[in-house]
Amino acid sequence: MRRRTLLVVLLSWVLAWAQVTTPQGTESARPVGAIERTAELVPVRDTTLMESATGELGNGTGPALFVGRTRQAKDSRRRALLAFDVASAIPAAAQVVSVTLRLTLIQTHAGEEPIALHRVLTAWGEGESKTPGGRGAPAMPGDATWLHTFFPDQRWSQPGGDYAATPSAVVTSADAYTWGSTAQMAADVQAWLATPGQNFGWLLLGNETVEGTAKSFASREHEEPAARPQLRVTFKLGGG
Repeated sequence: MRRRTLLVVLLSWVLAWAQVTTPQGTESARPVGAIERTAELVPVRDTTLMESATGELGNGTGPALFVGRTRQAKDSRRRALLAFDVASAIPAAAQVVSVTLRLTLIQTHAGEEPIALHRVLTAWGEGESKTPGGRGAPAMPGDATWLHTFFPDQRWSQPGGDYAATPSAVVTSADAYTWGSTAQMAADVQAWLATPGQNFGWLLLGNETVEGTAKSFASREHEEPAARPQLRVTFKLGGG
């Protein structure tokens, strides 16, 4: 009987000690390390800047984005813009680990060509202009054009868009385009996470030194969801 009483006392003491040393609301006392997660985003806006001396061409809601130079006699340059709302998909305290951007090629008559990804420095818009081809449509209010950030009265500081001189990534390919992960792409997304008001996305700059380098990619309005641009961000939460 005395032995049984002693065991009961010891058990009661152990349970009481456990309640004191284990914090309330935790599943266990195991160490807490960093949690790695991945977010996949589609653009909240995208468009093509169609070279035009008057800035009156746009393609805000078209199914394709165009990059490079067409074979037109003049005004042949095309540059794509994409922006992703990373702040709504990733916690503000997250540490960005890696970033990749994937675009689906629709059509090209060019072979292997480089396309560079540059951080945009100025806010821009996506209006209601729409065309399936690379010649552009009449610009609509709010469109980003070759001259305008928001058509018809707000302008880039230089024709063709305001963007960082140093590319965040460059891919040279004939058909498959996935940028990253690079340290600069991760730094871009980390900065957008810290200051969402400065998130103006990226500009895609193709080979503009010769004609016939243009490529078209599925935009966020493309009828096939799987073909739309995808930004994949891997990030860490917590310490460790």
